[in-house]
Amino acid sequence: MTNPSITRLGLLDMQVCVPSDWSDNQVIDFANTKNPAGTTGGWTIRTDETLLCGDPVRNDCDNENNMVHITLDC
Repeated sequence: MTNPSITRLGLLDMQVCVPSDWSDNQVIDFANTKNPAGTTGGWTIRTDETLLCGDPVRNDCDNENNMVHITLDC
């Protein structure tokens, strides 16, 4: 299994690549541990359909089996 990682980092968002069986809480804990948001609420998983531009919340990773890409916002 590939280790979870941050694949893209913006000022107010980031994308992570994590195991597909991770719960939302595991994803958020990983994000807040690896790159603390610095906000009271910390990172949250992007679910706004407008911001997702028609993509699903969890996108299969093209390079690793059983991994997904998830975008988070702070």
